[in-house]
Amino acid sequence: MTTGFSSGSCRFADYFVICGLDTESGLEPDELSGENFEQSPLRRTFKSKVLAHYPDNVEWNLFDQDAVGMLCMPKGLSFRTQVDSREPQFHSFIITREDGSRTYGFALTFFEEVTSKQICSAMQTLYHMHNAEQYDILHTPTSPQASTRFNSYDISRDTLYVSKCICLITPMAFPQACRKVLQQLHQAVTSPQPPPLPLESYIYNILYEVPLPPSGRSLKFSGVYGPVVCQRPSTCELPLFDFAISEMFNLLGVENVLQLFTCALLEMQILLYSQHYQRLMTVAESITALMFPFQWQHVYVPILPASLLHFLDAPVPYLMGLHSNGQDDRTKLELPQEANLCFVDIDNHFIELPEDLPQFPNKLEFIQEISEVLMSFGVSPEGNIPSSDSQAKYRVFRSVDMVSDKRNGNLASPLTSYLLRENETIARLQALVKRTGVSLEKRMSLYYASSNKDLRFQCDEEELKMHQINIQVREVFANRFTQMFADYEVFVIQPSQDKESWFTNRDQMQNFDKASFLSDQPEPYLPFLSRFLETQMFASFIDSKILCHDDEEKEHTLRVFDSRVDKIRMLNVRTPTLRTSMYQKCTNIEEAAIEMRVSKIDHTALHPHLLDMKIGQGRYEQGFFPRLQSDVLSTGPTSNKWTKRSAPAQWRRRDRQKQHAEHLYLDNDQREKYIQEARNLGTTIRQPKLSNLSPSVIAQTNWKFVEGLLKECRNKTKRMLVEKMGREAVELGHGEVSITGVEENTLIASLCDLLERIWSHGLQVKQGKSALWSHLLHYQESKEKNNATPGGLGPPGKSMPPLKVSLIQDMRHIQNISEIKTDVGKARAWVRLSMEKKLLSRHLKQLLSEDELTKKLYKRYAFLRCDDEKEQFLYHLLSFNAVDYFCFTNVFTTIMIPYHVVVVPSKKLGGSMFTANPWVCVSGELAETGVLQVPRNTLEITFECQNLGKLTTVQIGHDNTGLYAKWLVECVMVRNEITGHTYKFPCGRWLGKGVDDGSLERILVGELITPSTENDERMCRTPPMQQSPGMMRRFVTISPNKLNTGQIQEGVGEAINGIVKHFHKPEKERGSLTLLLCGEYGLVWALEQVFQHGFKSPRLFKNVFIWDFLEKAQVYFESAEQREVTPDENWQTRVRHFCRFMRAINNTSRNIGKDGKFQMLVCLGARDHLLHHWIALLADCPITAQMYEDTALIKDRSLVNSLIRVLQTLQEFNITLEASLVKGVGI
Repeated sequence: MTTGFSSGSCRFADYFVICGLDTESGLEPDELSGENFEQSPLRRTFKSKVLAHYPDNVEWNLFDQDAVGMLCMPKGLSFRTQVDSREPQFHSFIITREDGSRTYGFALTFFEEVTSKQICSAMQTLYHMHNAEQYDILHTPTSPQASTRFNSYDISRDTLYVSKCICLITPMAFPQACRKVLQQLHQAVTSPQPPPLPLESYIYNILYEVPLPPSGRSLKFSGVYGPVVCQRPSTCELPLFDFAISEMFNLLGVENVLQLFTCALLEMQILLYSQHYQRLMTVAESITALMFPFQWQHVYVPILPASLLHFLDAPVPYLMGLHSNGQDDRTKLELPQEANLCFVDIDNHFIELPEDLPQFPNKLEFIQEISEVLMSFGVSPEGNIPSSDSQAKYRVFRSVDMVSDKRNGNLASPLTSYLLRENETIARLQALVKRTGVSLEKRMSLYYASSNKDLRFQCDEEELKMHQINIQVREVFANRFTQMFADYEVFVIQPSQDKESWFTNRDQMQNFDKASFLSDQPEPYLPFLSRFLETQMFASFIDSKILCHDDEEKEHTLRVFDSRVDKIRMLNVRTPTLRTSMYQKCTNIEEAAIEMRVSKIDHTALHPHLLDMKIGQGRYEQGFFPRLQSDVLSTGPTSNKWTKRSAPAQWRRRDRQKQHAEHLYLDNDQREKYIQEARNLGTTIRQPKLSNLSPSVIAQTNWKFVEGLLKECRNKTKRMLVEKMGREAVELGHGEVSITGVEENTLIASLCDLLERIWSHGLQVKQGKSALWSHLLHYQESKEKNNATPGGLGPPGKSMPPLKVSLIQDMRHIQNISEIKTDVGKARAWVRLSMEKKLLSRHLKQLLSEDELTKKLYKRYAFLRCDDEKEQFLYHLLSFNAVDYFCFTNVFTTIMIPYHVVVVPSKKLGGSMFTANPWVCVSGELAETGVLQVPRNTLEITFECQNLGKLTTVQIGHDNTGLYAKWLVECVMVRNEITGHTYKFPCGRWLGKGVDDGSLERILVGELITPSTENDERMCRTPPMQQSPGMMRRFVTISPNKLNTGQIQEGVGEAINGIVKHFHKPEKERGSLTLLLCGEYGLVWALEQVFQHGFKSPRLFKNVFIWDFLEKAQVYFESAEQREVTPDENWQTRVRHFCRFMRAINNTSRNIGKDGKFQMLVCLGARDHLLHHWIALLADCPITAQMYEDTALIKDRSLVNSLIRVLQTLQEFNITLEASLVKGVGI
């Protein structure tokens, strides 16, 4: 995929290069390529040199000797003898420049006989030394085989061959055309007959006389033996891509490709591994091409030269290809970071994924759609399974056979049933073929028909088929993004300021309204999309959208993508915001353009011709690629002949402009500077400097990484805090403070990933896949040796001292969770737990304070050994302590957690005489415990149960036994022994018959307490659901018993408001409804104030029970019903409901008092949407007239009407009550 294009070049090739053995300098071992000297000399690598390149330099693409040398022969020279295989190998490579633009290289490596006597005798000498060493090791060769194995080169008997490479450096990627050119050049040297013209003529032609095909056109030029055709898509088609995508599917299979694709989109570290350079390049280029319209923004080195292996240490997302020698397996690879690594073993059809990889949206339907396309071209969606046994059987299994099988009506051949057993995916495909048989047959017959009749195509059938598969597969992938982001423009946040200031503050700016976009997406998409929106590639895509206002300015990819989006929106005239997860297949596949181009060639380049060479030049020895005549190749023709032939000049000029627009990055254009810099936010490195690796270069690179990591940490912490605080501020203290659960998880996962990358930078010693967990384990081991128990007790609280702060203890908690199996999982859980406990910065500071350990584990240049940066990093993490996270409790919902419960009796009336047996039952958002007996003498218990989530209520009661069964309880405290969260459930009431309201059990509603440092006596109480003290708090503190009607109305309004807000949040993020109903200033409290206002109380104390009034009203209603006083049917229904609920609550077996019964009635009335009916009934009831003063709120018609209206707003909500609230009432 061309993201960069060297301006100035419109020639097909910039350079022709020859690399190989420099006989002058002799054999130089290539230490950097990491081969060991135990290898026999023929298996070692030696330094290769760039022997020649033509021309010397072109100004638009300066020749980079180091890079070209490294990438033409990434493992240096290799030697063979006549017994080894010496097939020529073709591979392509890519050189990325500082500004992100790219040049491509295409190399053909072949073997030539070594004619230099010095080199042959040097090899012989190396063998003598090697054999002597081996002999010493083995003492005696045990068998003749052993000795022959070491003596595999004998100068008198063997012919020595050495690798040589010819290469084209081109501004655009045309691998198929370049392969043909190079193969024909090589063939010219090896064939017995000399070629028609000297080699120089062909090379001169390709360098100076063959232009790049203009966009949307095709071009034919001459190789040594036959024509070569290449063509380029027009500006409205997908960008140029000329590698064979089907090869990637063959190597990996659709399922693996899709997983790899997901990793690439989420910007994980990706390491491709293969013996074949071309495979590395094909997979890397194919995956990045399929990302259209997005572009990979990070380190991109599809072929990592052996001398740059240390670059795998880079603590940034990367896509790199590593050459395997075919002998070592995956376990031998020492990779510094694996926590977020996607490892792709191409040759073995195997992929190792990072943990917690989200599914690509509609994955199964997507796989099905890709498979259909592949099968219609006879490519197996499973890929070619490498094990030889199943391969033979597998070859037969092609869609063609399946289609013909279907015609004969037999689909259960022994082969297919074998395959069904072998693989469930094939079973899926079988079902697919049954369903789509028709279209497949049609496609197959079309394909065969077209391939038979169209002999007029100018390129061979294979190549045409490759182009067709490429287009169809790429269109299917592009269609996924056009469907997914069909309305993305609506959510782009256009900057309010001018470009300059937007650009300087780019780091702080949000360029896309992520929350709104995600709220429109189908639930299953969220895990993937929420992470994808955080990537650099998405941010860059939106940046380029912001920077291009009209179509003229748009980059090629953006223009093509936007036109697709417009098409889709015209087809689907639906409300743009309502997204469905309906899968819409790709319908627009434009193959016609390509078929047109290759059947009717637009341009033909000048033919190769004799050059002005001296007699005798251009002769060469058969079998050896010659040193060419540099004088004729160093400069092109003075007037470009092909320009005259192909077209008028203005056409050429226009085309060049188009070409540049298509390939971005115009040097002089201001806009390009912005886009380029916006991409390179921070100090990103696209490719290691492919040059001599002096320590200073390595140090400089690592310093860039350290700076980049620190910047990333600053931006991440800031983003997480802004999200968290933003919600908190908006909600002004109501409802739970939390950004969408999915989004919060995404941000925390990306923080864990950043920590892993920081911990793996400059790592020397590692156990397991997680660098962070490995460091923690080393720390734990050293501490346990010294038997230290770190961390002291916190300040003792009133009733429950806070937990000890102990890094080791938190590790043990994680180690005891059997559900977490892997090191990476343990590290993530530990980070989540530390964040929830607000100890992350403190723990990591403690971990890094062990200097000796850090020195042992890390190299000098590692991030963790840069003191200033490390301090700043810990300081950034400290800012998380400003907000409450529940990222451990909410994620590990099934683990067992120990809880500690303390019942605090009233100090004034000591519970020492209390004789009954108390019990409690604790409920949380996730579960409840059931009844737990509490020992009377200690009033504390510790128990273990499955995670209850955030705690909501405690039911407390006693069995009323013994002489003195009256108990005044101040509160109940419950602590989660892992996270240290302590909840207080205030009570302040009696439990006992004949005292208070006669209740033997109460439901207490809790709040999370945060220990205040200034004052140990007063625990600062911040219910998490109500962040800021609302108006109500202030009234209550002023006049606890006498609220006026205005304040009461406001109280009801606030309580109802809280419930309405609760239901307006996404389901996963709602807090506890119980708190809003029964908690402090909840609905029950508010209605209590309504009924207590103007209540005629015979007693002086507050203990007037509304329940007594309600029971009297019930008696009145029941008698009125029997007397059939009011014929109104509505009235009768309401009365019936009211009396039924009153009876059910009064008949419950539970020993709840009058206030508890009132609470139950309000909760049930809210659930069944009856409260407003009941208020209307009671306001008109004669009993009210007797029991209330004339000034009472319930007697004021207008106030009652407004109260009814407020309560009616609850009707639209489906209120589900916590079991503890309605236990024992069968309604």
